[in-house]
Amino acid sequence: MKRLWIILLLLISTQLTQAQYYKTDTSERKGFDRSRLIIGGSVGAIFGNYTNINLSPAIGYRFSHVIAAGINLNGQYGSQRWRDIYDNTIQRDKYTVFGGGLWGRIYPFDQLFIHVQPEYNFVKIQSTYYQDPKRTLSGNDGVPSLLLGGGYSQPVGERAAISFMLLYDVVQDRNSPYQNGLIYRGGVNFGF
Repeated sequence: MKRLWIILLLLISTQLTQAQYYKTDTSERKGFDRSRLIIGGSVGAIFGNYTNINLSPAIGYRFSHVIAAGINLNGQYGSQRWRDIYDNTIQRDKYTVFGGGLWGRIYPFDQLFIHVQPEYNFVKIQSTYYQDPKRTLSGNDGVPSLLLGGGYSQPVGERAAISFMLLYDVVQDRNSPYQNGLIYRGGVNFGF
């Protein structure tokens, strides 16, 4: 069942991004260059007994052919229903995530990159138990995360590429929105 969820997450939550793909030698230019800006982020949604809606804009700058960095914001809503054998809801967990952080990439090769993303998110969790008596518990928490991983970017034109990333939260705070598993991200990059 866990594999099915992972495959479903991969297929449904394909994240859309916009970014600049660089084919030119950026080391010759001096000062601020608008063509080096990276603007984009991700959008994802899953619906059902487990629901997740994600909107995460990002902006960055390609400092050289090898280094890019920027900031990102996170906004997520999620809920999960737990059912008994008669299909009655016995528990429902809801959470919201708001926060952000920094990201950096090192491109040791043109299409492969190493990704580092420290974040701090504010997580609100609410659990409702439907057994008699019905009760609701809630809490708020600030949660640090450090996403590490890598990715691959395949050019599909002069200023466009398809990118895939595989990340892991090495901090693993108990309230992390990236619970103890690999984070798959993919998207289409468009240049300006």
